Amino acid sequence: MLGMGDFLQYTVIGLTVGSFYALVALGYTIVYGIIRLINFAQGDLSMVGAFLGWTLLVSFGFEHLPVYLALVIAFVVPMIGTAIVNLGILQFAYKPLLRRSLLAILITALGMSLLLQNAAELIWGAAIEAYPPNLLPLSGFFVGPVHVTYVQIALVVASLLLMGGLVAFIQGTTIGTAMRALAVDHDAARLMGINVDAVIRIAFVLGAMLAAASGVMLGIYYVQIHFTMGFLLGLRAFTAAVLGGIGNIPGAMAGGMLIGLLEAYTTGYLSGTWEDVVVFGVLITVLIVKPTGLFGERVAERM
Repeated sequence: MLGMGDFLQYTVIGLTVGSFYALVALGYTIVYGIIRLINFAQGDLSMVGAFLGWTLLVSFGFEHLPVYLALVIAFVVPMIGTAIVNLGILQFAYKPLLRRSLLAILITALGMSLLLQNAAELIWGAAIEAYPPNLLPLSGFFVGPVHVTYVQIALVVASLLLMGGLVAFIQGTTIGTAMRALAVDHDAARLMGINVDAVIRIAFVLGAMLAAASGVMLGIYYVQIHFTMGFLLGLRAFTAAVLGGIGNIPGAMAGGMLIGLLEAYTTGYLSGTWEDVVVFGVLITVLIVKPTGLFGERVAERM
């Protein structure tokens, strides 16, 4: 018989996983808010970040460094590397098509997702790889009937810090103001002296860095990573972005948490095999009932 303790335990798990989804959903939202592009490679950028982090920790042996130094390297280097990959995607795949057919851009985005998957398989192989299981303390503590691990606390706090940093950057910096201006009108922003191409590049860098951080967190949390992990992650994060209202940054954060909770409750009360059915059923329902999402798409102030 499942009681309140089980419900709270599922809530803790859902919020943890949801924080990862929220980071990837923010990447979708930032790019869409500025250039109306659904970057379907976003989930695969998380996979690239996860493998870059694994390479540093396991292949290069950085897991033997002091834990704080190892974690800084495992997050910062993949975030930079993935940002470079996303800039390459923007420059060579998306930019030539920005003023052309939206369908062509959409197909190209799906193609980039498959390209990253196959490239990862060639580079790292098709085998499942494992993050060091003892990177963070596996122990935890009880809050009433609920068991909370130190890994969960560390990863959720890191996610919240990244989300808070993004909001502060967009709301409190000149570049952030330029991003919000582009979300309203490109031509007007250009007339005000804003370098539109540079701001678009910054949006892609931010999206990639958040995706990479999410990928490393998933590797630390679930331990196992695979070259196909980005596909479903990307779809779930896209669902989160749509659920919250794509183009709406607080909506993407809330949508990620809601999808995480929905998954955890589905697994706990039904079965893990129903996760995708429920999540994508929610996506279809939201698109039918309220296409602008639960929080609405911000038209005049999308960013």
